[in-house]
Amino acid sequence: MTEPAQLLRRVGLFDATMIVMGGIVGAGIFINPYVVARQVHTPVLILGVWVAGGVVAMLGAFIYAELAARMPNVGGQYAYLRDAFHPLAGFLYGWVLLLVIQTGGMAAVTITFARYFLELTGWPFSEKLVAVATITALTVVNCLGVKAGSRVQSVLMLLKIGAIAALVLAGLFLVRAPFPVTHPVLDRPVSVDLVTALGAAMVPVLFAFGGWQTANFIATEIKDPRRNLSRALVLGVAGVIVLYFGVNYVCVRALGADGLAASTVPASAVMRLTLGSAGARLIALGIAVSTLGFLSQSVLTAPRVYFAMASDGLFFRAVARIDAKTHVPVLAIVMQSVLTLVIALSGSYEKILNYVVSIDFIFFGLTGASLFVFRRRDSDGEGYRVPGHPWTTGSFVVSCWLVVGNTIYRYPANTVLGLGILALGVPVYWFWARKKRVAGG
Repeated sequence: MTEPAQLLRRVGLFDATMIVMGGIVGAGIFINPYVVARQVHTPVLILGVWVAGGVVAMLGAFIYAELAARMPNVGGQYAYLRDAFHPLAGFLYGWVLLLVIQTGGMAAVTITFARYFLELTGWPFSEKLVAVATITALTVVNCLGVKAGSRVQSVLMLLKIGAIAALVLAGLFLVRAPFPVTHPVLDRPVSVDLVTALGAAMVPVLFAFGGWQTANFIATEIKDPRRNLSRALVLGVAGVIVLYFGVNYVCVRALGADGLAASTVPASAVMRLTLGSAGARLIALGIAVSTLGFLSQSVLTAPRVYFAMASDGLFFRAVARIDAKTHVPVLAIVMQSVLTLVIALSGSYEKILNYVVSIDFIFFGLTGASLFVFRRRDSDGEGYRVPGHPWTTGSFVVSCWLVVGNTIYRYPANTVLGLGILALGVPVYWFWARKKRVAGG
Protein backbone atom coordinates (compact mmCIF):
# COMPACT_ATOMS: atom_id res chain seq x y z
CA MET A 1 0.00 0.00 0.00
CA THR A 2 1.45 3.38 -1.05
CA GLU A 3 1.80 6.14 1.54
CA PRO A 4 -0.37 9.26 1.07
CA ALA A 5 1.30 12.27 -0.55
CA GLN A 6 2.93 14.76 1.80
CA LEU A 7 3.85 18.43 1.68
CA LEU A 8 7.48 18.82 0.59
CA ARG A 9 10.18 21.22 1.80
CA ARG A 10 11.05 23.07 -1.42
CA VAL A 11 11.16 26.76 -0.40
CA GLY A 12 14.57 28.23 0.42
CA LEU A 13 15.58 31.33 2.38
CA PHE A 14 15.40 33.76 -0.56
CA ASP A 15 11.96 32.66 -1.70
CA ALA A 16 10.74 32.63 1.93
CA THR A 17 11.97 36.22 2.38
CA MET A 18 10.17 37.27 -0.82
CA ILE A 19 7.01 35.58 0.50
CA VAL A 20 7.26 37.55 3.76
CA MET A 21 7.68 40.83 1.86
CA GLY A 22 5.01 39.91 -0.66
CA GLY A 23 2.48 39.36 2.10
CA ILE A 24 3.04 42.91 3.36
CA VAL A 25 3.55 45.04 0.25
CA GLY A 26 0.38 45.56 -1.78
CA ALA A 27 -1.06 48.58 -3.53
CA GLY A 28 -1.62 50.48 -0.29
CA ILE A 29 1.89 51.90 0.06
CA PHE A 30 1.48 53.68 -3.29
CA ILE A 31 -1.82 55.24 -2.22
CA ASN A 32 -2.29 55.37 1.56
CA PRO A 33 0.46 57.76 2.78
CA TYR A 34 -2.05 60.58 2.41
CA VAL A 35 -4.30 58.95 5.06
CA VAL A 36 -1.58 59.43 7.67
CA ALA A 37 -0.89 62.98 6.49
CA ARG A 38 -4.53 63.87 7.13
CA GLN A 39 -4.16 62.86 10.79
CA VAL A 40 -0.76 64.41 11.59
CA HIS A 41 0.37 67.43 9.64
CA THR A 42 4.15 67.81 9.82
CA PRO A 43 6.86 65.86 7.97
CA VAL A 44 8.48 64.77 11.25
CA LEU A 45 5.22 63.38 12.65
CA ILE A 46 4.28 61.69 9.38
CA LEU A 47 7.63 59.94 9.05
CA GLY A 48 7.73 59.24 12.79
CA VAL A 49 4.43 57.37 12.64
CA TRP A 50 5.76 55.18 9.83
CA VAL A 51 8.93 54.47 11.81
CA ALA A 52 6.84 53.56 14.87
CA GLY A 53 4.72 51.25 12.73
CA GLY A 54 7.88 49.60 11.46
CA VAL A 55 9.08 49.05 15.02
CA VAL A 56 5.79 47.33 15.95
CA ALA A 57 6.00 45.22 12.78
CA MET A 58 9.54 44.18 13.65
CA LEU A 59 8.43 43.22 17.17
CA GLY A 60 5.76 41.07 15.53
CA ALA A 61 8.36 39.52 13.23
CA PHE A 62 10.53 38.66 16.24
CA ILE A 63 7.57 36.93 17.91
CA TYR A 64 6.55 34.97 14.84
CA ALA A 65 10.19 34.03 14.24
CA GLU A 66 10.38 32.40 17.68
CA LEU A 67 6.99 30.74 17.19
CA ALA A 68 8.22 29.38 13.86
CA ALA A 69 11.36 28.02 15.55
CA ARG A 70 9.30 26.39 18.31
CA MET A 71 6.55 25.01 16.06
CA PRO A 72 7.50 24.74 12.37
CA ASN A 73 4.03 23.37 11.59
CA VAL A 74 1.72 23.84 8.63
CA GLY A 75 -0.92 26.47 9.29
CA GLY A 76 1.32 28.84 11.26
CA GLN A 77 -0.90 31.16 13.29
CA TYR A 78 -3.72 28.59 13.33
CA ALA A 79 -1.41 26.03 14.94
CA TYR A 80 -0.03 28.49 17.52
CA LEU A 81 -3.51 29.51 18.69
CA ARG A 82 -4.72 25.90 18.72
CA ASP A 83 -1.83 24.61 20.81
CA ALA A 84 -1.48 27.61 23.14
CA PHE A 85 -5.14 28.11 24.06
CA HIS A 86 -7.73 25.73 22.59
CA PRO A 87 -8.61 24.22 19.19
CA LEU A 88 -11.56 26.64 19.13
CA ALA A 89 -9.17 29.63 19.03
CA GLY A 90 -7.34 28.18 16.03
CA PHE A 91 -10.58 27.30 14.29
CA LEU A 92 -12.06 30.77 14.74
CA TYR A 93 -8.92 32.26 13.17
CA GLY A 94 -9.24 29.94 10.17
CA TRP A 95 -12.98 30.69 10.00
CA VAL A 96 -12.56 34.47 9.74
CA LEU A 97 -9.49 34.07 7.51
CA LEU A 98 -11.60 32.20 4.97
CA LEU A 99 -14.76 34.30 5.24
CA VAL A 100 -13.41 37.79 5.97
CA ILE A 101 -9.70 38.52 6.24
CA GLN A 102 -8.15 36.68 3.31
CA THR A 103 -10.89 36.32 0.72
CA GLY A 104 -12.34 39.81 1.29
CA GLY A 105 -8.92 41.39 0.98
CA MET A 106 -8.07 39.31 -2.08
CA ALA A 107 -11.37 40.24 -3.74
CA ALA A 108 -10.67 43.96 -3.28
CA VAL A 109 -7.10 43.62 -4.56
CA THR A 110 -8.27 41.55 -7.54
CA ILE A 111 -10.63 44.32 -8.66
CA THR A 112 -7.90 46.92 -8.09
CA PHE A 113 -5.54 44.93 -10.32
CA ALA A 114 -8.21 44.57 -12.99
CA ARG A 115 -8.79 48.34 -13.06
CA TYR A 116 -5.11 49.20 -13.42
CA PHE A 117 -4.59 46.42 -15.97
CA LEU A 118 -7.41 47.67 -18.18
CA GLU A 119 -6.27 51.28 -17.79
CA LEU A 120 -2.75 50.34 -18.91
CA THR A 121 -3.71 48.04 -21.78
CA GLY A 122 -6.91 49.67 -23.00
CA TRP A 123 -8.31 46.23 -23.76
CA PRO A 124 -12.10 46.09 -24.22
CA PHE A 125 -12.77 43.62 -21.42
CA SER A 126 -14.77 43.92 -18.22
CA GLU A 127 -13.14 44.13 -14.79
CA LYS A 128 -14.92 40.95 -13.77
CA LEU A 129 -13.51 38.99 -16.71
CA VAL A 130 -9.96 40.13 -15.89
CA ALA A 131 -10.55 39.23 -12.23
CA VAL A 132 -11.65 35.70 -13.12
CA ALA A 133 -8.73 35.21 -15.52
CA THR A 134 -6.20 36.52 -12.97
CA ILE A 135 -7.32 34.37 -10.05
CA THR A 136 -7.65 31.33 -12.33
CA ALA A 137 -4.10 31.74 -13.64
CA LEU A 138 -2.60 32.16 -10.16
CA THR A 139 -4.60 29.19 -8.89
CA VAL A 140 -3.28 26.97 -11.69
CA VAL A 141 0.32 28.05 -11.03
CA ASN A 142 0.05 27.30 -7.31
CA CYS A 143 -1.64 23.97 -7.94
CA LEU A 144 1.46 22.95 -9.92
CA GLY A 145 3.52 22.91 -6.73
CA VAL A 146 4.88 25.13 -3.96
CA LYS A 147 8.14 25.66 -5.84
CA ALA A 148 6.36 27.01 -8.91
CA GLY A 149 4.15 29.23 -6.77
CA SER A 150 7.04 30.58 -4.69
CA ARG A 151 9.17 31.30 -7.75
CA VAL A 152 6.40 33.29 -9.42
CA GLN A 153 5.90 35.15 -6.14
CA SER A 154 9.63 35.94 -5.91
CA VAL A 155 9.73 37.36 -9.45
CA LEU A 156 6.69 39.56 -8.76
CA MET A 157 8.20 40.77 -5.47
CA LEU A 158 11.43 41.75 -7.22
CA LEU A 159 9.38 43.73 -9.74
CA LYS A 160 7.59 45.44 -6.83
CA ILE A 161 10.94 46.40 -5.32
CA GLY A 162 11.96 47.79 -8.70
CA ALA A 163 8.81 49.92 -8.92
CA ILE A 164 9.31 51.29 -5.40
CA ALA A 165 13.00 51.95 -6.08
CA ALA A 166 12.06 53.93 -9.22
CA LEU A 167 9.63 56.03 -7.17
CA VAL A 168 12.18 56.69 -4.43
CA LEU A 169 14.99 57.56 -6.84
CA ALA A 170 12.74 59.92 -8.80
CA GLY A 171 11.67 61.60 -5.56
CA LEU A 172 15.26 61.96 -4.38
CA PHE A 173 16.97 63.21 -7.54
CA LEU A 174 14.36 64.71 -9.87
CA VAL A 175 12.35 66.99 -7.57
CA ARG A 176 13.41 70.56 -8.40
CA ALA A 177 11.96 72.36 -5.35
CA PRO A 178 11.81 69.90 -2.45
CA PHE A 179 9.95 70.69 0.76
CA PRO A 180 11.81 70.49 4.10
CA VAL A 181 11.43 67.17 5.91
CA THR A 182 13.03 67.98 9.28
CA HIS A 183 10.75 70.82 10.39
CA PRO A 184 8.35 71.77 11.75
CA VAL A 185 8.20 68.99 14.34
CA LEU A 186 4.72 69.48 15.85
CA ASP A 187 1.53 70.88 14.34
CA ARG A 188 -0.11 71.47 17.74
CA PRO A 189 0.90 71.58 21.42
CA VAL A 190 1.57 68.31 23.23
CA SER A 191 -1.91 67.32 24.37
CA VAL A 192 -4.54 64.60 24.42
CA ASP A 193 -5.59 65.79 20.97
CA LEU A 194 -2.09 65.14 19.62
CA VAL A 195 -1.95 61.67 21.18
CA THR A 196 -5.37 60.84 19.72
CA ALA A 197 -4.24 62.00 16.28
CA LEU A 198 -1.08 59.88 16.50
CA GLY A 199 -3.19 56.86 17.50
CA ALA A 200 -5.53 57.40 14.56
CA ALA A 201 -2.54 57.72 12.20
CA MET A 202 -1.03 54.48 13.53
CA VAL A 203 -4.05 52.36 12.54
CA PRO A 204 -3.55 52.53 8.73
CA VAL A 205 0.22 52.26 9.23
CA LEU A 206 -0.01 49.07 11.30
CA PHE A 207 -2.50 47.66 8.81
CA ALA A 208 -0.09 48.48 5.95
CA PHE A 209 2.69 46.62 7.77
CA GLY A 210 0.52 43.53 8.37
CA GLY A 211 0.96 40.34 6.38
CA TRP A 212 4.32 38.95 7.50
CA GLN A 213 2.48 36.23 9.43
CA THR A 214 1.24 34.51 6.27
CA ALA A 215 4.71 33.12 5.52
CA ASN A 216 4.35 30.96 8.65
CA PHE A 217 1.39 29.20 7.02
CA ILE A 218 3.79 27.28 4.76
CA ALA A 219 6.39 26.43 7.44
CA THR A 220 6.20 22.72 6.60
CA GLU A 221 7.25 23.49 3.01
CA ILE A 222 10.27 25.66 3.91
CA LYS A 223 13.71 24.07 4.01
CA ASP A 224 15.07 24.05 7.58
CA PRO A 225 12.17 26.23 8.81
CA ARG A 226 13.54 26.75 12.32
CA ARG A 227 16.43 28.65 10.78
CA ASN A 228 15.22 29.89 7.39
CA LEU A 229 11.70 31.02 8.32
CA SER A 230 12.97 32.93 11.36
CA ARG A 231 15.57 34.67 9.23
CA ALA A 232 13.10 35.33 6.42
CA LEU A 233 10.68 37.03 8.80
CA VAL A 234 13.27 39.41 10.22
CA LEU A 235 14.94 40.12 6.87
CA GLY A 236 11.63 40.52 5.06
CA VAL A 237 10.11 42.94 7.57
CA ALA A 238 13.36 44.93 7.73
CA GLY A 239 13.32 45.22 3.95
CA VAL A 240 9.72 46.45 3.94
CA ILE A 241 10.50 49.06 6.63
CA VAL A 242 13.21 50.48 4.35
CA LEU A 243 10.87 50.50 1.33
CA TYR A 244 7.97 52.09 3.20
CA PHE A 245 10.11 54.78 4.81
CA GLY A 246 11.65 55.59 1.42
CA VAL A 247 8.24 56.01 -0.22
CA ASN A 248 6.94 58.28 2.54
CA TYR A 249 10.16 60.30 2.66
CA VAL A 250 9.99 61.16 -1.05
CA CYS A 251 6.25 61.84 -0.87
CA VAL A 252 6.79 64.40 1.92
CA ARG A 253 9.87 65.80 0.17
CA ALA A 254 8.13 66.19 -3.19
CA LEU A 255 4.63 67.20 -2.11
CA GLY A 256 5.03 68.65 1.36
CA ALA A 257 2.83 67.66 4.30
CA ASP A 258 -0.16 69.65 3.03
CA GLY A 259 0.24 68.47 -0.55
CA LEU A 260 0.50 64.87 0.60
CA ALA A 261 -2.69 65.19 2.64
CA ALA A 262 -4.46 66.67 -0.40
CA SER A 263 -3.41 63.94 -2.84
CA THR A 264 -5.32 60.64 -2.80
CA VAL A 265 -2.78 59.15 -5.24
CA PRO A 266 0.55 60.46 -3.85
CA ALA A 267 2.85 58.02 -5.65
CA SER A 268 1.31 58.99 -8.98
CA ALA A 269 1.59 62.67 -8.01
CA VAL A 270 5.32 62.30 -7.29
CA MET A 271 5.99 60.45 -10.54
CA ARG A 272 3.91 62.92 -12.57
CA LEU A 273 5.82 65.80 -10.94
CA THR A 274 9.21 64.28 -11.78
CA LEU A 275 8.65 62.38 -15.04
CA GLY A 276 5.35 63.71 -16.41
CA SER A 277 2.70 61.43 -17.87
CA ALA A 278 5.29 58.70 -18.52
CA GLY A 279 6.06 58.62 -14.80
CA ALA A 280 2.39 58.34 -13.89
CA ARG A 281 2.02 55.45 -16.32
CA LEU A 282 5.13 53.76 -14.91
CA ILE A 283 3.80 53.90 -11.35
CA ALA A 284 0.42 52.60 -12.54
CA LEU A 285 2.30 49.60 -13.93
CA GLY A 286 4.09 49.26 -10.58
CA ILE A 287 0.78 49.26 -8.72
CA ALA A 288 -0.63 46.61 -11.08
CA VAL A 289 2.42 44.39 -10.52
CA SER A 290 2.24 44.98 -6.76
CA THR A 291 -1.40 43.93 -6.55
CA LEU A 292 -0.70 40.87 -8.67
CA GLY A 293 2.20 39.93 -6.40
CA PHE A 294 0.00 40.25 -3.31
CA LEU A 295 -2.60 37.97 -4.90
CA SER A 296 0.07 35.44 -5.84
CA GLN A 297 1.31 35.33 -2.26
CA SER A 298 -2.22 34.97 -0.90
CA VAL A 299 -3.07 32.07 -3.20
CA LEU A 300 0.18 30.39 -2.16
CA THR A 301 0.01 30.72 1.63
CA ALA A 302 -3.48 30.92 3.17
CA PRO A 303 -4.88 27.62 1.84
CA ARG A 304 -2.43 25.81 4.16
CA VAL A 305 -4.55 27.03 7.11
CA TYR A 306 -7.70 25.38 5.73
CA PHE A 307 -5.61 22.28 5.00
CA ALA A 308 -4.43 22.21 8.64
CA MET A 309 -8.00 22.63 9.91
CA ALA A 310 -9.18 19.75 7.74
CA SER A 311 -6.23 17.61 8.86
CA ASP A 312 -7.37 18.20 12.45
CA GLY A 313 -10.87 17.00 11.56
CA LEU A 314 -12.38 20.48 11.89
CA PHE A 315 -13.24 20.99 8.23
CA PHE A 316 -14.15 18.95 5.17
CA ARG A 317 -11.73 16.01 4.99
CA ALA A 318 -11.28 16.47 1.23
CA VAL A 319 -9.60 19.82 1.89
CA ALA A 320 -6.76 17.93 3.63
CA ARG A 321 -5.90 15.89 0.54
CA ILE A 322 -2.47 16.37 -1.01
CA ASP A 323 -2.10 15.91 -4.76
CA ALA A 324 0.17 12.94 -5.44
CA LYS A 325 2.03 14.71 -8.27
CA THR A 326 2.36 18.29 -7.12
CA HIS A 327 2.33 17.70 -3.33
CA VAL A 328 0.07 20.69 -2.59
CA PRO A 329 -3.48 20.89 -1.15
CA VAL A 330 -5.20 21.53 -4.48
CA LEU A 331 -8.78 21.58 -3.16
CA ALA A 332 -7.88 24.07 -0.40
CA ILE A 333 -6.31 26.39 -3.01
CA VAL A 334 -9.26 26.10 -5.39
CA MET A 335 -11.80 26.62 -2.58
CA GLN A 336 -10.22 29.91 -1.49
CA SER A 337 -9.99 31.15 -5.07
CA VAL A 338 -13.63 30.32 -5.80
CA LEU A 339 -14.82 32.14 -2.67
CA THR A 340 -12.62 35.12 -3.56
CA LEU A 341 -14.22 35.34 -6.99
CA VAL A 342 -17.72 35.03 -5.53
CA ILE A 343 -17.02 38.00 -3.26
CA ALA A 344 -15.29 39.99 -6.03
CA LEU A 345 -18.05 39.43 -8.58
CA SER A 346 -20.78 40.22 -6.05
CA GLY A 347 -19.13 43.51 -5.12
CA SER A 348 -19.50 42.81 -1.39
CA TYR A 349 -15.77 43.07 -0.68
CA GLU A 350 -15.99 46.74 0.31
CA LYS A 351 -18.35 45.86 3.17
CA ILE A 352 -16.17 42.94 4.23
CA LEU A 353 -13.05 45.10 4.35
CA ASN A 354 -14.70 47.27 6.99
CA TYR A 355 -14.58 44.31 9.39
CA VAL A 356 -11.00 43.24 8.69
CA VAL A 357 -8.91 45.52 10.92
CA SER A 358 -10.52 44.76 14.29
CA ILE A 359 -10.75 41.01 13.66
CA ASP A 360 -7.23 40.70 12.28
CA PHE A 361 -5.65 42.52 15.22
CA ILE A 362 -7.61 40.51 17.77
CA PHE A 363 -5.78 37.43 16.49
CA PHE A 364 -2.45 39.26 16.17
CA GLY A 365 -2.69 40.08 19.87
CA LEU A 366 -3.71 36.55 20.81
CA THR A 367 -0.85 35.07 18.79
CA GLY A 368 1.64 37.38 20.48
CA ALA A 369 0.20 36.33 23.85
CA SER A 370 0.62 32.67 22.87
CA LEU A 371 4.39 33.09 23.19
CA PHE A 372 3.96 33.68 26.94
CA VAL A 373 2.13 30.33 27.11
CA PHE A 374 4.82 28.46 25.20
CA ARG A 375 7.60 30.08 27.23
CA ARG A 376 5.88 28.99 30.45
CA ARG A 377 5.56 25.42 29.20
CA ASP A 378 9.11 25.24 27.87
CA SER A 379 11.34 28.06 29.03
CA ASP A 380 14.36 26.78 27.09
CA GLY A 381 12.74 26.33 23.68
CA GLU A 382 14.82 25.77 20.56
CA GLY A 383 16.36 28.10 17.99
CA TYR A 384 15.48 31.77 17.64
CA ARG A 385 14.56 33.80 20.75
CA VAL A 386 12.71 37.13 20.86
CA PRO A 387 15.13 39.86 22.01
CA GLY A 388 13.87 41.79 25.03
CA HIS A 389 11.08 39.34 25.92
CA PRO A 390 8.76 39.77 27.82
CA TRP A 391 8.82 43.57 27.36
CA THR A 392 9.01 43.54 23.57
CA THR A 393 6.38 40.82 23.28
CA GLY A 394 4.10 42.64 25.72
CA SER A 395 4.52 45.89 23.78
CA PHE A 396 3.39 44.18 20.59
CA VAL A 397 0.36 42.64 22.27
CA VAL A 398 -0.64 45.96 23.84
CA SER A 399 -0.24 47.71 20.45
CA CYS A 400 -2.60 45.19 18.88
CA TRP A 401 -5.20 45.66 21.63
CA LEU A 402 -4.96 49.44 21.22
CA VAL A 403 -5.70 49.09 17.50
CA VAL A 404 -8.71 46.91 18.33
CA GLY A 405 -9.92 49.38 20.95
CA ASN A 406 -9.49 52.33 18.60
CA THR A 407 -11.39 50.51 15.84
CA ILE A 408 -14.25 49.65 18.20
CA TYR A 409 -14.42 53.29 19.30
CA ARG A 410 -14.29 54.77 15.79
CA TYR A 411 -16.25 52.14 13.86
CA PRO A 412 -18.58 50.39 16.34
CA ALA A 413 -21.09 49.16 13.73
CA ASN A 414 -18.40 47.53 11.58
CA THR A 415 -16.76 45.97 14.62
CA VAL A 416 -20.05 44.48 15.84
CA LEU A 417 -20.66 42.91 12.42
CA GLY A 418 -17.14 41.50 12.38
CA LEU A 419 -17.54 40.07 15.88
CA GLY A 420 -20.87 38.62 14.77
CA ILE A 421 -19.17 36.71 11.97
CA LEU A 422 -16.54 35.56 14.48
CA ALA A 423 -19.26 34.38 16.90
CA LEU A 424 -20.99 32.39 14.16
CA GLY A 425 -17.86 30.26 14.00
CA VAL A 426 -18.44 28.91 17.53
CA PRO A 427 -21.42 26.64 16.68
CA VAL A 428 -19.68 25.64 13.46
CA TYR A 429 -16.65 24.56 15.49
CA TRP A 430 -18.78 22.50 17.88
CA PHE A 431 -20.42 20.82 14.88
CA TRP A 432 -17.06 19.72 13.49
CA ALA A 433 -15.68 18.83 16.93
CA ARG A 434 -18.72 16.65 17.66
CA LYS A 435 -18.46 15.02 14.25
CA LYS A 436 -14.81 14.28 14.95
CA ARG A 437 -15.62 12.71 18.34
CA VAL A 438 -18.36 10.54 16.81
CA ALA A 439 -15.95 9.36 14.14
CA GLY A 440 -13.39 8.59 16.82
CA GLY A 441 -10.89 11.13 15.41
